[in-house]
Amino acid sequence: MKRAVITGIEASIPDYVLTNAELETMVDTSDQWIRERTGIVERHILKQDGLGVSEMGADAVRKLLSATGTKADDIDMVVCHTVSPDMLFPATANVISDKVGIKNAWGFDMGAGCSGFLFSFSTVDAFIRAGRAKKIVLVCGERLSGMTDYTDRNTCPLFGDAAVAMLVEGSDDPTIGLVDYENHVDGIGRHYLYQKAGGSMYPPTAETVARREHYIYQDGKTVFKYAVSNMADVSAAMMERHSLQPDDIAWLIPHQANLRIIAATGHRMGLDDSKVLVNIEKFGNTGGTSIPLALWDFKDRFKRGDNLILSAFGAGFTWGAMYYKWGI
Repeated sequence: MKRAVITGIEASIPDYVLTNAELETMVDTSDQWIRERTGIVERHILKQDGLGVSEMGADAVRKLLSATGTKADDIDMVVCHTVSPDMLFPATANVISDKVGIKNAWGFDMGAGCSGFLFSFSTVDAFIRAGRAKKIVLVCGERLSGMTDYTDRNTCPLFGDAAVAMLVEGSDDPTIGLVDYENHVDGIGRHYLYQKAGGSMYPPTAETVARREHYIYQDGKTVFKYAVSNMADVSAAMMERHSLQPDDIAWLIPHQANLRIIAATGHRMGLDDSKVLVNIEKFGNTGGTSIPLALWDFKDRFKRGDNLILSAFGAGFTWGAMYYKWGI
């Protein structure tokens, strides 16, 4: 049975860099406070109104098609993971397809918070294994700056914008591709990390805007508690299921939300810090885009067949871990 393999990966990162120093002029915070609590130094922001995830996603897909020598007409499926779509409808996957000239594919959007790559990649893997798609473009993209309250000192330092496009194909080679995954949800998370207004429960009104209910709300302490335990536990469980020892793992690629959560996950797995890939300092938390953004950022360090553990926790709550063998 074929496994899903990432055969190409490209990113689109906005030019504008929002530094901790600039945030100091906007809210009551400091570079030291942000670094100590999160590890973030700067984040990239898509500043222009009228541009959304599809702008970055389409840019990343164009780069991907060019880099892999793939024709738009050869793509048979486009999936976009985002919680900050261009619009509630149509799907951002459709908009990206139109912008890059993909006409022979179908697709859809997914939303699983910061676990979005794990959930969306395991979904496209199912289509590959079932023989229902041969060449899939998977885009993970967020413009979280558009949902961030820059008067809230607790959340405004956290989030950045980016998009990553991946070409996913099937392979019979047992030394590469997706080996296993484990995903979870717990709806209790809806009380602690959410965007209250803008959906069918609280449609947008002048009052919801005035109450600032269209921004990200996070109960940081509760989210931290759940994230530390669940990310670490599911990652360790993945190792145990496949009898993996720390020396067997080339790299851990965790969701880039908080250095303390990342460190706790690596320690629970028994990994040396040198095996834990971190780029949160220059991109911040890009939601479900953060794992593929790290894969793109560090791809020159990977060797074909490297054992990777990917781990994330996000709104919902959602969390999971993935055992993947690098295939480029």
